[in-house]
Amino acid sequence: MDLSQIETYLQNSDFQYRLKAISALQDYPADVAFPLLNRHIQDPEFLVRTFVARELGKLRTSESFAALLQIMKFDNTPNVRAEASNSLSLFGKISASHLVQTFLQDDHWLVRRSILAALVEMDCPEEVVEVCILGLKGDDAVVQEVSVDALGSLATSRQSEVALSQLLNLKNSESEYIRVRVAYALKHFNTPEAKEALTQLRQDADHRVVGAAMENLIS
Repeated sequence: MDLSQIETYLQNSDFQYRLKAISALQDYPADVAFPLLNRHIQDPEFLVRTFVARELGKLRTSESFAALLQIMKFDNTPNVRAEASNSLSLFGKISASHLVQTFLQDDHWLVRRSILAALVEMDCPEEVVEVCILGLKGDDAVVQEVSVDALGSLATSRQSEVALSQLLNLKNSESEYIRVRVAYALKHFNTPEAKEALTQLRQDADHRVVGAAMENLIS
């Protein structure tokens, strides 16, 4: 799509045209794409703003980084903020502190889950531990379960001892869903403490916890 058509589509009241135009901008260099994307950071249609956030992540410029920070902090739709956090993670570890800060300030489960997944992919074990502890203290069950899974991913990292300690504290959680996730997470740790905890979970009162603990036993 040529630039004149992109600009025409971007002005169309039908957001489907704006989506096509924004997608087409991926074929253009950052100095051309960014000004056009930046105009639609506050587009009235959240799907358009989601596409804008996605494309800004592909530009990898200081301007797009700054724009994504604004979207992640201030957009009124969780889907858009989550997409912005995913795009920010593409910039690498320079974005880690910003993602942690947003996790602190934004308690929506979708945003928090996106940030947690991004930090795990970015190989930032200290930041993963920090947000997991925060997530486990919150009231959202989805975030709690994802936090447990993320702790399991740290078994071979430099934060493995801290992660295991957190998991051991959770093996007696009142939530059977948390205990299920703990059982799966503990299997990543080849330590006597993890094996002992799994042995205890195989005696759990809930059959789902028992099933999780029995699956693929640590030898």
